Amino acid sequence: MFFRQLATEEATLSYLFGCGSCHVAVAVDPVLGDEDWFIEEARKQDVKITHVIDTHVHADHYSGGRALAGKCGGLYCLHESNAGRVRFPFEALRDGQHIVVGNVVVEVMHTPGHTPDSICLVVTDQRRGEAPWFVLTGDTLFVGAVGRPDLAGQEKEMAGELYDSIHQRILTLPPEVELYAGHCAGSVCGAGISGKPGSTLGFEKRWNPLLNMEREAFVEALTREIPPKPAEMEKWVAFNLGEA
Repeated sequence: MFFRQLATEEATLSYLFGCGSCHVAVAVDPVLGDEDWFIEEARKQDVKITHVIDTHVHADHYSGGRALAGKCGGLYCLHESNAGRVRFPFEALRDGQHIVVGNVVVEVMHTPGHTPDSICLVVTDQRRGEAPWFVLTGDTLFVGAVGRPDLAGQEKEMAGELYDSIHQRILTLPPEVELYAGHCAGSVCGAGISGKPGSTLGFEKRWNPLLNMEREAFVEALTREIPPKPAEMEKWVAFNLGEA
């Protein structure tokens, strides 16, 4: 397996990974304007990008997902709950679905809370073993923090869903699984995000303060002081939905 992480605008982290021996790859959460970076990295690795996945409809930047898929010929993918919401065709991903990319297997895990359509991607390299190696958590779980629950409204309800997604889904994975999120420090999508671009689930379970709270306390803490929404949020969301 090969793995690339790109730090880009709005403290966003994007990813390119896949199977070099089978010459196939997956791009995750690309930012608009970064398409040539993905294409060049794929060229250097001698792989074809078969899937371009957004972990949710982003509210803090312009997604480059559709543009990249158009350039590389890959499938543009979102969670199936976006059917009828976005204004363009996409490959609908469902919870529990497996995407096979050569020797790499990507499992789709629906984790609502930050947004209703949020997904995480659990990645296994079958050449190394059957256990997952890392999880891309989008804006659901960060290094040192969790995603904000208010962007879709109903913040208390969404905060409860976020707690359930983290504890009933993500943290059931082995503690040694590596965590790579959609943002690092400086993002408006969570408070207290670390500047370190990766962690493990075991380390986060022990040291991330929000992960050691009961559900009621978690919801109260997460909704007590919600930061202002991104200034250009409506414009970004409209573009990412295909409305602009």
